[in-house]
Amino acid sequence: MKTYLAGIIPKIKKYSEKLDNLTLLTNQHWVVLNELQNSKFVYIFRNNYELLISENGVVEKGRWEYLGNNSLLIEKGNKIFIFRHGFFDSNILALKIDGREEYAFLVNENNYGGDLNNIEKVLNFLEDKYLKIIPPNQVSSPKEIEYLDYKEIVLNQELNPIRNNSGKYGYLDKNKNVIIDFKYDGADYFSEGLARVYKTVDNQDLYGFIDEFGNEIIPLKYEYALPFKEGLAIIRMNRKLGYINKSNNIIIDIQFDDAKLFHNGKAKVSKGSESYYINSKGEAINK
Repeated sequence: MKTYLAGIIPKIKKYSEKLDNLTLLTNQHWVVLNELQNSKFVYIFRNNYELLISENGVVEKGRWEYLGNNSLLIEKGNKIFIFRHGFFDSNILALKIDGREEYAFLVNENNYGGDLNNIEKVLNFLEDKYLKIIPPNQVSSPKEIEYLDYKEIVLNQELNPIRNNSGKYGYLDKNKNVIIDFKYDGADYFSEGLARVYKTVDNQDLYGFIDEFGNEIIPLKYEYALPFKEGLAIIRMNRKLGYINKSNNIIIDIQFDDAKLFHNGKAKVSKGSESYYINSKGEAINK
């Protein structure tokens, strides 16, 4: 993979997802940005740690593994490479070459089919999304802008997750009163009465849920979590996913390699190469 010097990466790293966000990483078509070749390389990270590498439609199989400490191992042919976390969101995967200040860029083709096809466009996209000033009333996610003075922002929700200039998240009401103290390393809007939050402890993000009074209803102990929908939230432990209810009871066992939020009473899950739909009791159903 061709590598690039990219001074923007350290500036936006605070907005990045972690490399162990397997729901975001796996089963996407990550196209390698390489301006010196006519070949199109696509990397697909499978749930079973199989790596599919397509060059102009010809597929080669390899292996991948998340090593912890934001490091990714890729095995291709007889070679093994270790990459460090550079930047990661639903659109861009920037992997740092171990021991060098250079990055390999991959673009999520599922989101940007061919639009981000050179390094200049990728860097401009990242700058526009994360570094340029966005009017507060247009912000859809607290990660999109750092509020240096939260007294000047416009608040549209009853409770709004806000990042202060110390890098911590709390919640303000519409009148800009601090309702929940700034003590989290990440926070989302409320969904079904609870909000997903996390704290970083020894380089590990620990997820849980709070209520509108700031009480930690579900302890911050999970490797990852997704917000509640239809009464259930996805949580991850030991690299496996399952579903809990608002009382932190495990409703559907932690067993899946991939899992989606419920919609109209069903959710898509997968184990290894097998994908299927389940109901809210965890029973397999027809699509």
